Amino acid sequence: MKVSGVTTNLRVADVEAARGFYADYLGLIEEDLNLSWVTRFVAPQGRAAVQLVTRDATSPHDSVMSVQVGGDIDEAYAEATRRGYEIVYPLTEETWGLRRFFVRDPDGNVINITSHRAE
Repeated sequence: MKVSGVTTNLRVADVEAARGFYADYLGLIEEDLNLSWVTRFVAPQGRAAVQLVTRDATSPHDSVMSVQVGGDIDEAYAEATRRGYEIVYPLTEETWGLRRFFVRDPDGNVINITSHRAE
């Protein structure tokens, strides 16, 4: 599996209310992702990103981090299963163009493993 990106997912009560802090105060740039329950902000140089999440729209769990694996999503799912890691949200094709699954790490953190259709 080849990781092409990692994004922290921060739980917020209200994305709109948090926007001022992350955009105006920290100077992060909002990306073209705003599904009302999640939006992404990046550093102006594009070297860091954070997603603000109110509550995951389709999974019963919220994740602390999203890991992009491109075309390796099936391999990543098979390897997590082979290793006996707990899959808490199965491999799913979401309506907004993302294939993903959620896996629990050994300390209980839920990780969102993702692949965009364009990857």
